[in-house]
Amino acid sequence: MNLDYWAQRLLLRATCKLDVGARLTSKARVRNIAGDSSLITIGRGSIIQGELLTFAHGGRIRLGQWCYVGEHSRIWSAAEITIGHRVLIAHSVNIFDNLTHPIRAAERHSQFKQIAQTGHPRELALGEKPVMIEDDAWVGAGSFVLRGVTIGRSAIVAAGAVVTSDVPAYCIAAGNPASIVRELSADER
Repeated sequence: MNLDYWAQRLLLRATCKLDVGARLTSKARVRNIAGDSSLITIGRGSIIQGELLTFAHGGRIRLGQWCYVGEHSRIWSAAEITIGHRVLIAHSVNIFDNLTHPIRAAERHSQFKQIAQTGHPRELALGEKPVMIEDDAWVGAGSFVLRGVTIGRSAIVAAGAVVTSDVPAYCIAAGNPASIVRELSADER
């Protein structure tokens, strides 16, 4: 193996700030491409089994206290993803605050080439819009939460939903695109 290989491996090492009792399981993957540990913070008691990724050109992920990120879930930020306290993110969930690739084919090809040859670009526009998931929300297995979305306090996103617009507090959203199914009753809150 050459030095470039090991330099690249060091760039992909887990770099985040873990509060007391927070932990990354053996299945967790943290890819903080910018290498600044303050860009990914994980609150007290939270458990991460999925992937947290910030892009080279930007991104910030903040998880509150006592959160769970399930196996095979991906949280990818090029702007900012803020997750409140006691949020449950089930398995195989995708949360993106960006398009992940440029829309124009020539720009996508250029991005891919740069990633393959020298690493993630430090300058790139991916239509970034922050995502906010408020306290006590639950995002069901296999869901997608897309850029610019706010999921309100104690809201539930049903398994397999594709969330393209805000979900109000104390509501259940389901479907593709997700829509409000019902409000939580007083005893469910």
